Amino acid sequence: MTVGNTTATRPLRPWTAPTASDPVVATLRLPGSKSMTARALVLSALAGGPSTIAGALRARDTELMAGGLRALGAHMSIADDDRWLVRPHPLAGPAHVDVGLAGTIMRFVPPVAGLAEGRITFDGDPQARTRPLGPLIDALRSLGVRVESPATGSLPLTVFGTGSVAGGEVVIDASASSQLVSGLLLAAPRFDRGVVVRHVGPPVPSTPHLRMTVQMLRAAGAAVDDGTPDVWVVEPGPLTGRGWEIEPDLSGAVPFFAAALVTGGEVTLRGWPRSSAQPVEQLRTLLHRMGGEVVLTTDGLTVRGTGVVHGIEADLSDVSELTPALTALATLADSPSRFTGVAHIRGHETDRIAALAREFTGLGADLTESADGLEIRPRPLHGGQFRTYHDHRMAHAAAVTGLAVPGIELDDVSCTSKTMPEFPGLWSAMVTGES
Repeated sequence: MTVGNTTATRPLRPWTAPTASDPVVATLRLPGSKSMTARALVLSALAGGPSTIAGALRARDTELMAGGLRALGAHMSIADDDRWLVRPHPLAGPAHVDVGLAGTIMRFVPPVAGLAEGRITFDGDPQARTRPLGPLIDALRSLGVRVESPATGSLPLTVFGTGSVAGGEVVIDASASSQLVSGLLLAAPRFDRGVVVRHVGPPVPSTPHLRMTVQMLRAAGAAVDDGTPDVWVVEPGPLTGRGWEIEPDLSGAVPFFAAALVTGGEVTLRGWPRSSAQPVEQLRTLLHRMGGEVVLTTDGLTVRGTGVVHGIEADLSDVSELTPALTALATLADSPSRFTGVAHIRGHETDRIAALAREFTGLGADLTESADGLEIRPRPLHGGQFRTYHDHRMAHAAAVTGLAVPGIELDDVSCTSKTMPEFPGLWSAMVTGES
């Protein structure tokens, strides 16, 4: 498994998004969920016995996560491309964890590092130093972990592990990211007293990801109480090694589903479970309102479109990862759209609200930023350069637009390797009918 800070040395790969001449009709099998793979890796590294992870995503984010946990002592091997074996081992430093540009690594691994003995350093891509970490750093300190970091509460940081974490009760403002809570919960069964996390502040975004964390903790044998709003209680106790089955990545699938709406086609994602840990119902509702039909059958999850996209008003706070692709759809719609509830995506790989407004305006769109979202008034678009800002979701948005607008040129499509290295090939094959 190759890991490392590849953004600084990775050459930019300009790419012209293919334009669809016919309705897109495709059946695809996409890589596994990044969110589920990351959580399974952490829980497996902390378990009392070996685990297997089937359907694991192999992409930059998950390989860096595996590399960080391996640096702390976990043993990992790959049976094949999408099946990993994890054998837990005593955690120890000194070690360095390269977070790349991944929020999951910078927020999930520092609590694990507190359980190691020794000095653990964290850093990543230059843009990673702008992502919010302060609430997690303060929470770890209040739980008895020694952490050194800049006054800005950001990377680079150093955790001085003692082999145990006292745990207890902590108050945190997780309005910037649900990962700030998930990171604490995933390691909490190994804390001496477990943890009680109380969120105080504006609503926590992306709550389906918190439900995923709780669900996977329970599957690994942890006792978790999330019955009180904004309070999570994890009891101390052993985690069990087990077999994990990773679902296809819903966020990564959305651009492909959007292709069905834009072109009046039909896209089926194979391997979709009848019961999902991801926010399928929210996606189903959004795509239906925008003119699509979403059906789950034994063949998979299928989206059909008519070629006419409708504008909508929607609070995307629970599904903020979908904002770029939905914004692309909205620029091609037959009426205006307004998206709210996503102020926190200004702190993602880039300020996604500002970047979306800037790049789509450059193509002729009429977008207005608000504090927590975007207003989109459709206008005729033209080709031109679309900057990705090292952000895979920005690349996905540009690809969706390119289905209907010739000449959309991404400055760097290689950023999609963060979560789906196969994206350029899969996308081109789908649009040309070779999938």
